Amino acid sequence: MKKIVAGIVAHVDAGKTTLSEALLYKTGALKTLGRVDNGDAFLDPDDLEKARGITIFSHQANFKYDDLYVSLLDTPGHVDFAAQTEQILSVLDYAILVVSATDGVQGYTQTLWGLLKQYNIPTFIFVNKMDAPGTNRDDVINQLQQTLSAGSLPFDWDTETVPAEDAEEIALQDDDVLANYLDSGDLDNGVIKNMIANRQVFPVYFGSGLKMTGIDNLLAGLAKWTQETVYEEDFAASVFKISHANGERLTWMRMTGGTLATKELILPEQKVNQLRLYNGTKYEVVPRVAAGDIVVVPGLKDTFPGQGLGTARDSQLPTMQPVLTYAVNLQNEEVHSVLSAMRELEDEDPLLRVSWSEQLQEIRVQLRGTIQLEVLKQMLHDRFDLDVDFDEGGILYRETITQPVEGVGHFEPLRHYAEVHLLMEPTAPGTGLTFATDCDVDVLGKNWQHQVISNLQAKTQLSVLVGAPLTDVKLTLVAGKASIVHSVGGDFKEATWRAVRQGLMMARQAGNAQLLEPWYRFRLMVPQDQIGRAMTDIQAMSGQFEAPTTTGEMAVLIGTAPVSEMQDYPRAVQAYTHGKGQLDCVVDGYRPAHNEAEVVESEGYQPVSDLANTPDSVFCAHGAGYPVPWDEVPQMAHVPYVSK
Repeated sequence: MKKIVAGIVAHVDAGKTTLSEALLYKTGALKTLGRVDNGDAFLDPDDLEKARGITIFSHQANFKYDDLYVSLLDTPGHVDFAAQTEQILSVLDYAILVVSATDGVQGYTQTLWGLLKQYNIPTFIFVNKMDAPGTNRDDVINQLQQTLSAGSLPFDWDTETVPAEDAEEIALQDDDVLANYLDSGDLDNGVIKNMIANRQVFPVYFGSGLKMTGIDNLLAGLAKWTQETVYEEDFAASVFKISHANGERLTWMRMTGGTLATKELILPEQKVNQLRLYNGTKYEVVPRVAAGDIVVVPGLKDTFPGQGLGTARDSQLPTMQPVLTYAVNLQNEEVHSVLSAMRELEDEDPLLRVSWSEQLQEIRVQLRGTIQLEVLKQMLHDRFDLDVDFDEGGILYRETITQPVEGVGHFEPLRHYAEVHLLMEPTAPGTGLTFATDCDVDVLGKNWQHQVISNLQAKTQLSVLVGAPLTDVKLTLVAGKASIVHSVGGDFKEATWRAVRQGLMMARQAGNAQLLEPWYRFRLMVPQDQIGRAMTDIQAMSGQFEAPTTTGEMAVLIGTAPVSEMQDYPRAVQAYTHGKGQLDCVVDGYRPAHNEAEVVESEGYQPVSDLANTPDSVFCAHGAGYPVPWDEVPQMAHVPYVSK
């Protein structure tokens, strides 16, 4: 049979899990049809999911339709759990994007669309809730084409062959295909499959998961228009999830090449003790799995979501990063028990980034929003019998520079020697840190150059305004010096890190250091008579918005605002609209902080006092090393500045 792995993604409440349930029921994988609101949905088995009526964890189910075998991955729909959804995308052959006909393309839908494009996932679109009064196919298609892609085209024909007018619309998405179609008057099914696989065409189906309409058309479309991946012969697998159940640590992975059998070595000194194929909460133990399978291996250590095994590479770091930080209020719980529990949850979701501050004697955790915080608190209670609270959340700032600067680090205690010159240049927002070398090997040997780049990547580089991580900067090694006698690798680690901080201090002194904060892209819907209040609120929060639009008795504002100002606004909206308003927020990346001076003053960060990230250097004279303040290093450097 043709085997594919498909994931269902959607904005919360679009009906994603209901559609999954309908697909499983229609194909005979389920004997009885469950419902999210009844708490008996097959793919929402966790008590937390049943209580909240939303998908919090990814789950797998399998079904067959004609000659198609589908491993279906249901993903979380709430934006707070977007990182878990993103982890799934790297192992999908196809995605099914669910759009609510009543709500249309929402902010988070567009975010998901951007992620699907980023991971190059061919996508089918199912427009759900078409049974609701006032829904219109043409209106939905127009919105899909305007906000997602012009290639979003209806595919739910009653005929076996593609109607001529639809074939022409498909052909219009590719110039070469169009030319061939106009010459021959024929559009081959194989060509259409390739256009779907290449994300030029996105088949759209309509129906209602709850009323079980349109499901047969979607299933037939998946069977007809998908194609199986061609795999390599060597073993390869991608880890996409870690979970814990009944005292076992489970590693979930997609086989992307070759085969894997029990007792085979999968990691250094780690063998496969068991291979499980899951379907909901139940599983089958098998002796061997092959490329294309979703398999679970219990008992592995040190695996992590995004890890590549065998010939597979690690996947890219998730785009959906946390933007808030909270301190754990232990109440009466013992710190070791709480920290141990938090570490297990971090094992499942590395973006929690649990940390223990010895100085402050507190546990801190990074999150994306208040729903995730509530779920985390409940998980600690249900799974670990721990009752804790969380102090008010803070913002996860980042920092960058606005002009190029050359940083120098020198490390020369007795019998040690290294000097490093780094050219630091601002890059486009969202690019993170990039590294390069532009230094002749006659000036600094290849081995030492490699040491510099490795040390730049070895830790999070902190900037100097509030001690936040540095981002959107290209760091290029442009010069340096080593000693034939005294230099060792550790010397270049010290010199490299000091060069980064020294350059940042120079940027700060010149007024070229910049604080960045996360911003929301929001969609606010309120009764029309309260739009004035809403616009005043957004302006007071330093936000920006487009001209309001109306839909029925409601007015809609779309815009952006700082997370720091807007994170508590949903409660205010519910209060002043008496529950009629709706606010959807999606993190829209980092931008210059709207109140930089205020934040820098309140944080009170002293970069020179941060001894673990010092900008100062160490020179040697009269047989002894001595410290030199960062602002005196340029005059003391042994290698001339390249940028002067």
